[in-house]
This record gives sequence, C-alpha cells and structure tokens, in this order.
Amino acid sequence: MAKRLTMTEALRQQAKQAEGVRALARAAGVDPMTVSHFLAGKRSIRLDSADKLAAVLGVEVRITKRK
Repeated sequence: MAKRLTMTEALRQQAKQAEGVRALARAAGVDPMTVSHFLAGKRSIRLDSADKLAAVLGVEVRITKRK
C-alpha cells in the first residue's frame, strides 16, 4: 500500500518538482500567498482551495474523522 501523504506533504513535493509554490498556486487558481502561508503553518486552507490544489496534484481531497 502506498504511503498516504498529507496535503502539506503533497504540495511540498509538487512544488519541488514544478517551478515552485507560485506556479503551483497559479495553476490551481489560488493566491500564492495562501499556499505559502499554509505550507509555513501560518494559516489553514479552505476546502475549496484544497480541492483546486488537489486537482492540480491529480489527487482527491478526502474528509476523514480524526482518531
């Protein structure tokens, strides 16, 4: 079974492979500062933004209960 990544981990990996956070955010139609602050732990991310970023990453957002 493949390791499940958090949204933060997936975004960081993709940003390294792409042209950075700014390019990733633009491709998703999300403000680059929103993504930057989310990755820095300075703010949470709205579900609609997470969904847009997930589409660029080729993954889906799945809501689960915390254990």
